Amino acid sequence: MDRIPEPELMADPEQVTAYAAADFGSSDQDFTDRVLGLLPDPACRVVDLGCGPGNISFRIAAARPAASVLGIDGAEAMVALAEQQRLAAAGAPQRLRFLRCDLADPALGRPPLAGGFGAVVSNSVLHHLHDPAVFWRAVRSLAAPGAVVVVRDLRRPDSPAAVEALVARHAADAPDILRRDYRASLLAAFRLEEVQQQLQDAGLAGWQVVPLEDRYLEVWGRITASPSDGTTAPAAQ
Repeated sequence: MDRIPEPELMADPEQVTAYAAADFGSSDQDFTDRVLGLLPDPACRVVDLGCGPGNISFRIAAARPAASVLGIDGAEAMVALAEQQRLAAAGAPQRLRFLRCDLADPALGRPPLAGGFGAVVSNSVLHHLHDPAVFWRAVRSLAAPGAVVVVRDLRRPDSPAAVEALVARHAADAPDILRRDYRASLLAAFRLEEVQQQLQDAGLAGWQVVPLEDRYLEVWGRITASPSDGTTAPAAQ
């Protein structure tokens, strides 16, 4: 089944409201636990690519109060919601902040962002991009030498029937807009071999790409030298 790209940004106010109200707590915590287990330093700088309303960013900041966490998203409404929630939180965490920035924005290639993060994480963003090379260039630009990179995303099923089965299994009780978007995201997702090729093209060969459950894939690795020279190694499992 061929990939069908979807819109890159969630700019529809109805989408933003629906995602803010949805309960992704279990999957968000699973991903956060995975990230926390790989963080090189409890006080490192962490960037969350495609942070949306900040679900992962908030969890990392709460679990690692010495870390500096930056959530980046291209959708202004998502970043505004994340910042609103940060300010409303008890004590308004000062080491957590949010930035509206497209992953192709040249600002990612300039200080203080470029090469400044000990961990680059991303949850369910890769499939939104029409050109996945943009994502991996952003990862390379933001990661400091020695940085750990952890990416989780959907993986594309083999057939339309398999897509509908996953929608029925995991989104049966969701609002119509979330079921619609979940279906579109499954159709836009990449397969493992496609992500492996993306990594090869980005100079990140040797990183781990594994299937998770019935619908996810996970990528992890470390930048072991400067982001410009392409020298990398797989992360410890």
